[in-house]
Amino acid sequence: MKKSEGHQFTGSSLVATGLLVVAVAGCSGTPSPSQQSSASTQTTSSSPSGSPSTTSSPTPSGKNVAPVPVEHNPPGDIPDNLAFVMYTNKAGGYSFTHPEGWAETGSGVRVRFTDKLNGVAADVVAASHAPTVDSARTADVPRLKSSVPAFELRAITTVTVPGGKAVRIIFRRNSDPDPVTGKVYRDEVQEYLVYSSGHLVRMDLFGPVGADNVDAYRTMSQSLRIR
Repeated sequence: MKKSEGHQFTGSSLVATGLLVVAVAGCSGTPSPSQQSSASTQTTSSSPSGSPSTTSSPTPSGKNVAPVPVEHNPPGDIPDNLAFVMYTNKAGGYSFTHPEGWAETGSGVRVRFTDKLNGVAADVVAASHAPTVDSARTADVPRLKSSVPAFELRAITTVTVPGGKAVRIIFRRNSDPDPVTGKVYRDEVQEYLVYSSGHLVRMDLFGPVGADNVDAYRTMSQSLRIR
């Protein structure tokens, strides 16, 4: 009886061991081709576009930045009823009028007056002769291209202003981000290059593309005087 019971115990153990081996093989074995295909399909479909995702390129900056869209209803018209006040820069030897109440920044021969999206800026550089359309194309356009975000030349013309012989460059650029909202506007700039007695005054009048600032720009540019 004891020998028979021993044989029965050994048979049960073998069956249990066999089942355990099969179970372990099922868990750790190599997937079948159909299982591999299913896994591959799941990995590919995890990307929304059906292809592996890639890291996007960094946003370009400086002169290579893309132009922002022009506003359909541009803000920034300078009111016609503004009072204008005289500004004199003794270091630069020039003066002009600007809308009263505009915020002033700058130092030395440079100055900038701004209000909301509009502004006027001026500075002085040494020069041996009066500017021409050709000199503006060969010297000033490259200067602007290298320093102005999303520069776009619109026109270069000779103009007559009381301050002296002048060339006017009209171009577009991306504005500085709004300090509150961060929004960037598409600006149009009228840069006057006015020569007198060995120095050149650059006056930039700027505001959003399409803004009605004709009268204010005329008042400021025609008020420029150089000593």
